[in-house]
Amino acid sequence: MAQLSAYEKLGLARRNDRPRTMDYIDQMFSDFIELKGDRCYGDDPAVVGGIAFYKGIPVTVLGNRRGKNVEENLRFNFGMPNPEGYRKSQRLARQAEKFGRPVICFIDTPGAYPGKGAEERGQGQAIAENIALFSDLSVPVVSIVIGEGGSGGALAFGAADSVLMMENAVYEILSPEGFASILWRNSSLASRACRLMKPTAQDLKELGIIDEIVSEPPGGAHTDPRAAIKNADRAVYGHVTRLLKEDPDALVENRYRKYRRIDGRRRQMQHT
Repeated sequence: MAQLSAYEKLGLARRNDRPRTMDYIDQMFSDFIELKGDRCYGDDPAVVGGIAFYKGIPVTVLGNRRGKNVEENLRFNFGMPNPEGYRKSQRLARQAEKFGRPVICFIDTPGAYPGKGAEERGQGQAIAENIALFSDLSVPVVSIVIGEGGSGGALAFGAADSVLMMENAVYEILSPEGFASILWRNSSLASRACRLMKPTAQDLKELGIIDEIVSEPPGGAHTDPRAAIKNADRAVYGHVTRLLKEDPDALVENRYRKYRRIDGRRRQMQHT
């Protein structure tokens, strides 16, 4: 594939025909059982979670759910979780720790839902608590960005031992349109914002934010979803099996050190 700009990769990441979380779950796992509800307010269809076998290994699976057409996107709120989704995630993560199951996350969201009801029900707190809980889990956590990973809504699933990205996925502090609107008050400058934000897998691997880039078929994951998912499967399995050999206390300590290093690099960049 010819070298694509960050904005062109964003376009690929947002394609409706790109493989979504349920496509990965259906192909990678067996005996998946979806578990619903946060035991507090309700169920959020924008977050899917449950238990499954991963090549014989019992695991907990979590992910953002987006649609492939208007009807599905309306049902899944365009992949934008409410607080209930993050509290469901916390419930399943605690269950995973109790039973010693690795947690595998699929990140694909433009961001958490910014609606009035979501804010009233504690959206920011739910995201923060999810990050804090994932940071302290004593079981392996592997996350993979399969499409668009936007803002804190994506970061909630990103506090992992290993963070992977599909070749044409993006992982961003907010949408480029939002970035351009804030910085220049002109959302049409999104392509310029993309260059500054460095949201691509290649940018983030160079910065040490992610651990591995997963290749996609020529033209993008949508051209051959099964091949793209097979590549992701191979990469995720390698990280899961490696992390399962780690001592639980060492997992937590290494995860802490990893993100302290990232924060240290961020501070260093701010002063240069």
